[in-house]
This record gives sequence, structure tokens and C-alpha cells, in this order.
Amino acid sequence: MASYLITGDDESLMLSAISDLVRTLVGDGDRSLMVDDFDGEDYEVRTVVDAAQTSPFLTDKRVVVARGVGRFNADDVSSLVAYLDDPLSSTDLVLVGGGGRIAKALTDALKRGGATTIGSAAPSRASERTGWFDEQIKAAGLKLDPQATKLLATWLGEDAGRLQGILDTLHSTYGDDKKLTSADISPFLGDAGGIPPWDLTDAIDRGDTTVSLQLLHRMIRGGDRHPLQVMSILHGHYTKLLSLDGSGARDEASAAAAMGIKPGFPAKKALDQYRKIGGGAVTRAVGLLAQADLDLRGAKEWPEELVMEVLVARLSRLAGAGRR
Repeated sequence: MASYLITGDDESLMLSAISDLVRTLVGDGDRSLMVDDFDGEDYEVRTVVDAAQTSPFLTDKRVVVARGVGRFNADDVSSLVAYLDDPLSSTDLVLVGGGGRIAKALTDALKRGGATTIGSAAPSRASERTGWFDEQIKAAGLKLDPQATKLLATWLGEDAGRLQGILDTLHSTYGDDKKLTSADISPFLGDAGGIPPWDLTDAIDRGDTTVSLQLLHRMIRGGDRHPLQVMSILHGHYTKLLSLDGSGARDEASAAAAMGIKPGFPAKKALDQYRKIGGGAVTRAVGLLAQADLDLRGAKEWPEELVMEVLVARLSRLAGAGRR
């Protein structure tokens, strides 16, 4: 009948996507009769193909799910590719990523067959994340006011895999009649999740020291990033700004060329920031990064998190002074 590919890198979100799709495909049917679900390191592609080629018994169709298909190479998936070129009309085939990069022959066969790709990952852009959270909340049968939805999205950050558990708890606590506020959901949020790197660099560029330090803590604690990883993020950010020093870049295209990136919003954003704080501030920032890197490696007998707190506070104040 149809073929599907579920992608993503968060196991919890992928499991939710699989569950939702299989529930839709089964409908009112008997799951025990309709669904063959292959998982783990032991199953082989030929068993998936055999199941997909088997006519349904006592039902109008079969649903075949194969998880972790990224572990198979091009030779392994040859029989599956052949099946996708001539699929059985009574089988819905659900392939799930994971285990490695999916063989190109398989993705090409899925495209030829008009397979539906379902991305389980939450969008990284803030403007798209709010809409995605709205969809998940609605699917859970809940009503949250805009401020509560924003709080939930901001609090979880990159840790969107926790969302379903929080929504289940909220539903069991409040039901589906009450519109929930920030005060209603706050006790159920747990620890703040990690954040994308640009949230931290944006706060530093604004000169907002308080928020910068809060976001640093979320990256290290909620996002499980080592201080050296955060250092690498900051180093990359200021290296791009430093490449604009003396480049004569005047617009997005010339800034992109100087930084060695494609023209677009990141190039324009970097050029705007460089103009606001100036080359001198960027040079001082690079010096602060170099010293902090040495401190992390033992030049100072400070805890690693303290080294990063001092660095981020200094970078933020430097940006704030440049903007004034």
C-alpha cells in the first residue's frame, strides 16, 4: 500500500513517531494479526522482505516495521530495494533510521517509490519550534496558553525527547478540559534542558551577562556539554568575527567570502555584530578565549565551570561595552 521512512536522532521522539504512525495504519484492526515489528541486532533484511511479501491473514493488510535500518550496507539491502520496486499492495512498510547512515541504494528506492519521510526531530529554529510544540500539545489532548507553551519550549531546549513524558503527566493530572498556564505546568518540568549553541552566542553578543551565564549552565548541565566543547563553540564564533577584521567586507556576500561560508543570514548577522563591537573588541575576545583555554588545561587551579563562567561574563561585558 505505502512505504514510510522515519528519521531522527532522539530515541524518545522516534519511538513516539513510530507509535503514532503504526496506530494510524492499524486503525481499528487487530494489531496482533496485522503488525510485524523487527528490532535489535539479530534480524536480517530477508526476514523483513519475507514479511512484506506475505499476504495478510484475516485482515485486509499487513504493517511491517523494520527499525535501525542504518546498520545495513548496500549489499544487505539489495533484496529490500528489489521489493520496493515492486511492493505488495496489501503491505504498509515502515523503515526506521538508526544504527548508522542509511544505504543510498535504499533511500533512492524509497524516493522512486514515493515513500513518505517522517522527521521525528524537533525543529532547531525558534520560529518553527513553537509550531511543533503546539502540534505535540494538541495531539496529546491538552490546552496550554501561549505563555505556557513558550515556557515549555524554552525550558526543554534541545531536550525535546522529554516532552511526551511531561505531556502525559500533565494530561493525567489536569485532564483535557482546563487551559493550562505557566504556573500549572512549572512543577512538572524538571531540570532545564540543553540549548542550541547560538542561544548562548546571541546572548553574549547582546551583552546580556545574566542570561549568558544561565544559558552556559544549561549547556554544561542540561546539555551535557564539556567546557572544552563550549570553548570550541565560542572559539568558532569569534574566529568568524576575527576573519572580518581588515577584510573590508561591506555586505553579506563579501562577509561570507571573508569567513569562508555561504551567503545568508549567518554572514549578515556576523557582519552586523562586528560593526557593533569593532575589531579591537574582537581581538580582546580572542585573547580572553586563549587564556581561558590555558586555564581549563591547568594554568589556574579553578574548577572548569568557574573558568567558563568568568570567560562568558567577560565576553558579554566586552560585547555590551562595544555596543554602547
